[in-house]
Amino acid sequence: MALIHSFEKSGNTLFKYRGQIPVILFILAIPVIFFTDYKCLTENDNYYWVLLAISVVLSILGQVIRAIAIGTASKHTSGRNTKQQVAEALNTTGIYSTMRHPLYVGNYFMWIGIVVFTANIWFVLLVSLAFWLYYERIMFAEERFLERKFGQDYLDWSLKVPAFWPSFKNYEKNKISFSMKTILRREYSGISATIIGFLFVDILRNYIIDETFVFYNYYIIVLAIALFISLFLRTLKHHTKILFEEDRS
Repeated sequence: MALIHSFEKSGNTLFKYRGQIPVILFILAIPVIFFTDYKCLTENDNYYWVLLAISVVLSILGQVIRAIAIGTASKHTSGRNTKQQVAEALNTTGIYSTMRHPLYVGNYFMWIGIVVFTANIWFVLLVSLAFWLYYERIMFAEERFLERKFGQDYLDWSLKVPAFWPSFKNYEKNKISFSMKTILRREYSGISATIIGFLFVDILRNYIIDETFVFYNYYIIVLAIALFISLFLRTLKHHTKILFEEDRS
């Protein structure tokens, strides 16, 4: 098999299982947290709050990037497909005029925030490298699909828009208005998973430091809020028409 076909095949396979990345991160975080020295956090509370602030900002940045991309996408562009590449229209305006893969950029920042919260620089570097290698194959397969689907239109757009690092010199205003309903309908699970990720790291780290499980009241409050919002929006999505939009995915 030619290398180009091998890359595309592996990219399509990884595309199907990209939703399992959070689970992998949770599993990898366990030994990382156990073998990380948290002396600086125990000696100075300010380090903890600075670490938390940086981590949360990174995750929020990722969610904002995803929200901009998803909230301005039409029904005919690629959505949350898990089996194969699907697209009936090409996104070339708005955030897609600054980078070709804003959703993957958003994913990186969402999850790297939790990784940074482990306070292990080697884990941050390892996850960043693994993320790039994983998504490079997916982006390759996706772009091969789009090139075959849209031909010269795709090539003209891809030649002037970077894949991952944004460039605003060719920015073009989005033709579709931003929809908060789309964000509420599609992003509640990712937000809840991010919140749970932060709680998971904090609880496990406190267990290692204190050598006992300490479940603070604010853990319960934050977890309850996250689960309530997730269940509430899921109910609206599947059992009502409140979040339904005719022209959105």
